[in-house]
Amino acid sequence: MRLLLDTHVVLWWLMDDGMLAADVKEIIDTEAEVFISAASVWEIAIKQALGKLTGPSDLLDIVDRCGLVELPIRSRHAMEAGGLPLLHRDPFDRMLVAQARCEGLTLLSRDPQVQRYDVPLQAV
Repeated sequence: MRLLLDTHVVLWWLMDDGMLAADVKEIIDTEAEVFISAASVWEIAIKQALGKLTGPSDLLDIVDRCGLVELPIRSRHAMEAGGLPLLHRDPFDRMLVAQARCEGLTLLSRDPQVQRYDVPLQAV
């Protein structure tokens, strides 16, 4: 299974603070291809700049060390996100749904609004 992590899943996995069930953490740790979207990095950076999130300050280094695969935002992702029904108002989450759909990835998310989309999904 090729996975795309929702932003909250990225943070919970990196912090290893018990927010993710052990079996979900194991799936992330053992899958060959686990992606992090540029949208998640962007969202984390914005929340850090606003003081809504304190860490991690070295996110890009951690991503490199952990072997997560960076997923850039492409024009076809933007077109797909723009065409999604407005089930979710968060543009970052809509981008993740679009990327998962375009790239044939399974999105890991706890967000009930994201789960309303027609996208391969693993609820966490």
